[in-house]
Amino acid sequence: MEEPKEVSPEAVETVSPVDRPGGFQSSSSSSTRRLPLPDLLQSVKLKYVKLGYHYLITNLLTLVMVPLFLAILVEAGRTSPEDLREIWSSLRYNLVGVIVCSGFLVFASTVYLLTRSRSCYLLDYACYRPPDHLRAPASRFLEHSRLCGNFNDSALDFQRKILERSGLGDDTYFPEAMHNVPPSPSMSAAKEEAEQVMFGALDALFKSTGTRPKDVGILVVNCSLFNPTPSLSAMIVNRYKLRGNIQTYNLGGMGCSAGVIAIDLAKDLLQVHRSTLAVIVSTENITQNWYFGNRKSMLIPNCLFRVGGSAILLSNRSTDKIRAKYRLLHTVRTHKGGDDGAFQCVYQEQDEEGKVGVSLSKDLMAIAGNALKTNITTLGPLVLPISEQLLFFLTLITRNIFHNSKIKKKPYIPDFKLAFEHFCIHAGGRAVIDELEKNLQLLPSDVEASRMTLHRFGNTSSSSIWYELAYTEAKGRIRNGHRIWQIAFGSGFKCNSAVWQALRTVQPTHGNNPWLDCVDAYPIPAV
Repeated sequence: MEEPKEVSPEAVETVSPVDRPGGFQSSSSSSTRRLPLPDLLQSVKLKYVKLGYHYLITNLLTLVMVPLFLAILVEAGRTSPEDLREIWSSLRYNLVGVIVCSGFLVFASTVYLLTRSRSCYLLDYACYRPPDHLRAPASRFLEHSRLCGNFNDSALDFQRKILERSGLGDDTYFPEAMHNVPPSPSMSAAKEEAEQVMFGALDALFKSTGTRPKDVGILVVNCSLFNPTPSLSAMIVNRYKLRGNIQTYNLGGMGCSAGVIAIDLAKDLLQVHRSTLAVIVSTENITQNWYFGNRKSMLIPNCLFRVGGSAILLSNRSTDKIRAKYRLLHTVRTHKGGDDGAFQCVYQEQDEEGKVGVSLSKDLMAIAGNALKTNITTLGPLVLPISEQLLFFLTLITRNIFHNSKIKKKPYIPDFKLAFEHFCIHAGGRAVIDELEKNLQLLPSDVEASRMTLHRFGNTSSSSIWYELAYTEAKGRIRNGHRIWQIAFGSGFKCNSAVWQALRTVQPTHGNNPWLDCVDAYPIPAV
């Protein structure tokens, strides 16, 4: 197996260019290069022209149907009682036709009701918050790394630079075993970490929703690097004495995007099993996956990953819509594992000394950009308004018909802010958030939840998108009808998206939301 290229510490802040959505290239990634200010006058003009065009196209069907409906009303108003009696008489003497039409309507309605897609409702979710004594400030992290005696001076200096540029604050958490000097990773310590995270989140979820564990019919657990026997899902079944016919699934080795994969799996299962509750537990285990070597490409996960986990309760029961927070609209999954470079860019292996760790390639951001482009190409037609889709389609045709270099350099970029009110971008690192902000042309406020989650809790892997949603709820920003885009990247290489719609103005749930006692201190500037 070809050894992945190592990542320099500068890659955390400044990364190689990534293809922008729609096939365009990003500008130089150098943090020292300044872009010229736009022509504000023309920008304002284009803004209002585009906004008017968007409203026109989006409401085109309504504008067409209103005159038609008015014409029908006018015609109905001209109908005399004699005309109505003639219609009734014709139906009375054509009994066979009436019976056939009625039978067809009943048959069609029955087929529709039996085959229609069942809605998937999110009743509530809980994010685990570790106790304060597990906090891991950067100074303590570096001191413990030095005292454990496994790292040479170059590796220690590399980790210091990574921490300085990572976007993590001093309030993130490490598991108990990693606070010991030297660290004491073991199977029992890893199980203890898993139990604390999973059971902590589930206890809060069951309490807030009033759900009995025996009412759960589907359980999906995802944890990439820790898969004991019995499985993590079996540990939950044993702890809460779940019923014997429960459908359980354990997802391993699928990286930070496994949380969306678990949602997609639960959604499909809820289409089959009627009147069922599904619980998804998303976490990652640090205790047994700490790297004690000196290969730089394998030291980055030590600096970024922290303790965290979430538990989500889904339902397909129509009666649960009243108390649900969100409805799942779409899930889109993209897998680039067929490409060798993408397959190896996040790779668990042994270094030259036989020490196990996860290696990150320096091409990671470019590969993530390519996966993102494929994912949003599929997602776009599902969520973007017709106006944006037409503009993108016309631009694409123009670029192919007219071989004009200027047109090729400036394709139309769909405005995803017209499709979503909130963005939950996986808090994998500051470079990941920076690149998505730039490539999707988002505002700083759009990625605020991701940056603050990275600062407060670090990279909690597949559960990070739920800490971000909890941040947005704690800020009181989610209103009825708002759409949320959760997007995550993971080994393999995968890019997965989930789209939710708020069913009401959402308030944070006490006991489930880890931000309630500290959200007023955020956002922190210059993070």
